[in-house]
Amino acid sequence: MAEARAHFDATEGALIASGDWHADAVGALPDLGGKTVRILDGAGIAQLDTNGAWLLLDAAGAQAELRGFQPRHLVLLQLVAKHAARTGVVPAPRREGAIELAGRGAVAIWGHVVGLLDFVGRLSIELAFLIGRPWHWRWREFGAQVRDVFVGAIPIVAGMLFLLGVVFAYLLGDQAVRYGANIFVVDGLLLAMLREVSPVIVAVLVAGRTGAAITAQIGTMKVNEEIDAIATLGLSPLAVLVIPRIVALLLALPLLVFIGDIAGMAGGMLVAKEQLDLSYRMFSDRMLDVINLKTLLVGLGKAPVFAVFIAMIACRMGMTVSRDARSVGEHTTSTVVQSLVAIIILNAAFAVTFVQLGI
Repeated sequence: MAEARAHFDATEGALIASGDWHADAVGALPDLGGKTVRILDGAGIAQLDTNGAWLLLDAAGAQAELRGFQPRHLVLLQLVAKHAARTGVVPAPRREGAIELAGRGAVAIWGHVVGLLDFVGRLSIELAFLIGRPWHWRWREFGAQVRDVFVGAIPIVAGMLFLLGVVFAYLLGDQAVRYGANIFVVDGLLLAMLREVSPVIVAVLVAGRTGAAITAQIGTMKVNEEIDAIATLGLSPLAVLVIPRIVALLLALPLLVFIGDIAGMAGGMLVAKEQLDLSYRMFSDRMLDVINLKTLLVGLGKAPVFAVFIAMIACRMGMTVSRDARSVGEHTTSTVVQSLVAIIILNAAFAVTFVQLGI
């Protein structure tokens, strides 16, 4: 194996190379010091691979004349030069102005809205077909989704809402004890947990846990061409994959909100006993006095609306995944972000509507 050598002939501006040129031959290149290479002479080169060809071409520049190369080496140099020219162009960085960024964001939002409306339309047609043919429902898939969405989420929902009940009762009690209004902590805790905290927090937890999982599951199935296989068998992917998940989430979220209500009140009851000297009996009696069906139904009524939006966003993003792993990750992240934004907007709309209606 001949050692790679190269020197610069200033008389004719030639870079003369010899020996075996591979990736480790980079140290053989001379320091040109900004000199222009007009000729690249390879008459003395015994062996040449793509790494060595790139090193020589990079040192000589694109305008250098190739001289003395063996035909097989010349073909290799021309191939490397062709692809290097294609991949070596780095676009100049361009800054986007505020108006352009706002326009791009508006177009993206509009695309999501149009895509969601199209998805809702196709889903409505499929639901209308299934309502008249109940034997086509995927009951086994529905049962599996209820288990994953509901049973698997009970521990985290109960634990999170219990801790939030502790926090709310502690903060309310710290203020109420100054005025001797300890008993009214029950009123504030009950109103906050049942109307706002439990529905919103449970929806956020379900969006992060179940919504992301749904998108990842359906997206992975699309990457693996399992959805194409379902369509090839004459089945509807919406009926097999989407509708069971939507119905399962529609059933599970109100139940999870109710469990969250109980857990939150249990946490508040514990703090009231330790901090405010309210016995469990006093707390329960006051809770039964102030609770009313309207307050409970307001919180539970939000849950199905949250569930439908979370499920539709998650399923649609899963169905629109491209056939690569990166797209699965991007769509899963987008599902969580869109679901959280939808929950906040819907909750604000509910608040305004209930105030206007006096509820």
